[in-house]
Amino acid sequence: MFAAPHATPIAHTSGIGGLSEVTLALLLVLALIFVLAWLLRRLRGMGSRVGDAIDVIAQVPLGQKERAVLLKVGATQILLGVTPAQINALYVLPQPLELARSSGNSLGAAANTSFRALLLKSLGK
Repeated sequence: MFAAPHATPIAHTSGIGGLSEVTLALLLVLALIFVLAWLLRRLRGMGSRVGDAIDVIAQVPLGQKERAVLLKVGATQILLGVTPAQINALYVLPQPLELARSSGNSLGAAANTSFRALLLKSLGK
């Protein structure tokens, strides 16, 4: 009279197979997050630059966290002292320095020497 209900088999992922699927899905999600963060950082940097209005010409480390930075703002060059707590304008150059750049962002030895001489002069040494 009463028939046993028809049982349908349920596919269970168990053991290492299920763990590997979860691990793979987690790795894919993490990789997607890192790729999106990288793209966002790249795209944010592209929109903020306005021509060559402000450019870092040279920088010299003065300590572990302190450095002197030579900025070009329009046609004016400004020497800044940069620390983790603040930024101070040390000197505004009356005439811009002509610094020849070698390949990449590194400066040539002659340009670096003149920048060091200017820095020492502005600090009174």
